[in-house]
Amino acid sequence: MEAIAKLNNVPTSPQKMRLVADLIRGQKVNKALAILKYQPKSGSPRLEKLLLSAIANWQEKYGEEVKLEEADLFVKTIFVDGGPFLKRLRPAPQGRAYRVRKRSNHVTLVVASNAKAETKTENTEA
Repeated sequence: MEAIAKLNNVPTSPQKMRLVADLIRGQKVNKALAILKYQPKSGSPRLEKLLLSAIANWQEKYGEEVKLEEADLFVKTIFVDGGPFLKRLRPAPQGRAYRVRKRSNHVTLVVASNAKAETKTENTEA
Protein backbone atom coordinates (compact mmCIF):
# COMPACT_ATOMS: atom_id res chain seq x y z
CA MET A 1 0.00 0.00 0.00
CA GLU A 2 1.81 3.05 -1.24
CA ALA A 3 1.13 6.50 -2.61
CA ILE A 4 3.24 8.79 -4.78
CA ALA A 5 3.66 12.56 -4.84
CA LYS A 6 5.76 14.48 -7.35
CA LEU A 7 7.13 18.00 -7.35
CA ASN A 8 8.43 19.32 -10.67
CA ASN A 9 10.55 22.30 -11.67
CA VAL A 10 11.64 23.36 -8.18
CA PRO A 11 13.98 26.34 -8.58
CA THR A 12 16.76 24.97 -6.36
CA SER A 13 19.80 22.99 -7.32
CA PRO A 14 19.42 19.21 -7.14
CA GLN A 15 22.43 18.97 -4.83
CA LYS A 16 20.82 21.21 -2.19
CA MET A 17 17.55 19.28 -2.37
CA ARG A 18 19.32 15.90 -2.10
CA LEU A 19 20.89 16.98 1.20
CA VAL A 20 17.41 17.37 2.70
CA ALA A 21 15.95 14.30 0.96
CA ASP A 22 18.68 12.09 2.44
CA LEU A 23 17.61 13.12 5.95
CA ILE A 24 14.07 11.72 5.63
CA ARG A 25 14.65 8.64 3.46
CA GLY A 26 13.34 5.56 5.30
CA GLN A 27 11.97 7.54 8.27
CA LYS A 28 8.49 7.23 9.76
CA VAL A 29 6.16 9.96 8.49
CA ASN A 30 5.79 11.74 11.85
CA LYS A 31 9.54 11.82 12.41
CA ALA A 32 10.16 13.00 8.83
CA LEU A 33 7.69 15.88 9.29
CA ALA A 34 9.43 16.89 12.51
CA ILE A 35 12.83 16.81 10.82
CA LEU A 36 11.62 18.94 7.91
CA LYS A 37 9.86 21.45 10.14
CA TYR A 38 13.01 22.36 12.07
CA GLN A 39 15.57 21.97 9.28
CA PRO A 40 17.09 25.33 8.22
CA LYS A 41 17.86 24.19 4.65
CA SER A 42 16.13 25.91 1.72
CA GLY A 43 14.42 22.77 0.40
CA SER A 44 12.78 21.81 3.71
CA PRO A 45 9.48 23.72 3.37
CA ARG A 46 8.92 22.35 -0.14
CA LEU A 47 9.64 18.77 0.89
CA GLU A 48 7.40 19.15 3.94
CA LYS A 49 4.53 20.22 1.71
CA LEU A 50 5.29 17.35 -0.69
CA LEU A 51 5.25 14.83 2.18
CA LEU A 52 1.90 16.16 3.36
CA SER A 53 0.62 15.78 -0.20
CA ALA A 54 1.83 12.17 -0.33
CA ILE A 55 0.04 11.45 2.95
CA ALA A 56 -3.15 13.01 1.57
CA ASN A 57 -2.80 10.89 -1.59
CA TRP A 58 -2.45 7.78 0.57
CA GLN A 59 -5.56 8.71 2.57
CA GLU A 60 -7.52 9.27 -0.62
CA LYS A 61 -6.44 5.92 -2.00
CA TYR A 62 -6.74 3.71 1.11
CA GLY A 63 -8.65 5.88 3.60
CA GLU A 64 -11.68 3.62 3.99
CA GLU A 65 -9.66 0.42 4.43
CA VAL A 66 -7.02 1.44 6.99
CA LYS A 67 -6.84 4.31 9.46
CA LEU A 68 -3.86 6.63 9.18
CA GLU A 69 -2.76 6.03 12.79
CA GLU A 70 -2.73 2.24 12.32
CA ALA A 71 -1.08 2.33 8.91
CA ASP A 72 2.52 2.80 10.15
CA LEU A 73 3.45 5.04 7.19
CA PHE A 74 7.08 5.63 6.27
CA VAL A 75 9.02 7.29 3.44
CA LYS A 76 9.75 4.33 1.19
CA THR A 77 11.69 6.14 -1.52
CA ILE A 78 12.56 9.70 -2.31
CA PHE A 79 14.75 10.79 -5.17
CA VAL A 80 15.75 14.07 -6.74
CA ASP A 81 16.40 14.37 -10.47
CA GLY A 82 17.84 17.34 -12.29
CA GLY A 83 15.42 19.57 -14.14
CA PRO A 84 15.86 22.13 -16.89
CA PHE A 85 18.39 24.95 -16.69
CA LEU A 86 17.64 28.62 -17.02
CA LYS A 87 20.59 30.04 -18.95
CA ARG A 88 21.53 33.62 -18.18
CA LEU A 89 24.47 35.87 -19.00
CA ARG A 90 26.38 37.91 -16.45
CA PRO A 91 28.46 40.87 -17.62
CA ALA A 92 32.20 40.38 -17.35
CA PRO A 93 35.21 42.68 -17.89
CA GLN A 94 36.27 43.83 -21.36
CA GLY A 95 32.94 43.18 -23.08
CA ARG A 96 32.78 39.48 -22.28
CA ALA A 97 29.99 37.61 -20.52
CA TYR A 98 29.92 34.72 -18.09
CA ARG A 99 27.25 32.05 -18.42
CA VAL A 100 25.09 31.48 -15.35
CA ARG A 101 23.12 28.24 -15.23
CA LYS A 102 20.19 28.39 -12.81
CA ARG A 103 19.37 24.80 -11.98
CA SER A 104 16.04 23.22 -11.09
CA ASN A 105 14.98 19.77 -9.99
CA HIS A 106 12.18 17.21 -9.86
CA VAL A 107 11.38 15.36 -6.62
CA THR A 108 9.47 12.08 -6.39
CA LEU A 109 8.35 10.80 -2.98
CA VAL A 110 6.76 7.42 -2.25
CA VAL A 111 5.00 6.76 1.06
CA ALA A 112 4.27 3.15 2.01
CA SER A 113 2.50 1.31 4.80
CA ASN A 114 3.30 -1.85 6.72
CA ALA A 115 -0.38 -2.48 7.54
CA LYS A 116 -1.10 -4.40 4.33
CA ALA A 117 1.42 -7.12 5.12
CA GLU A 118 -0.12 -7.61 8.57
CA THR A 119 -3.68 -7.89 7.22
CA LYS A 120 -2.59 -10.39 4.55
CA THR A 121 -1.00 -12.69 7.13
CA GLU A 122 -4.11 -12.46 9.32
CA ASN A 123 -6.33 -13.37 6.36
CA THR A 124 -4.19 -16.35 5.34
CA GLU A 125 -4.19 -17.77 8.88
CA ALA A 126 -8.00 -17.65 9.17
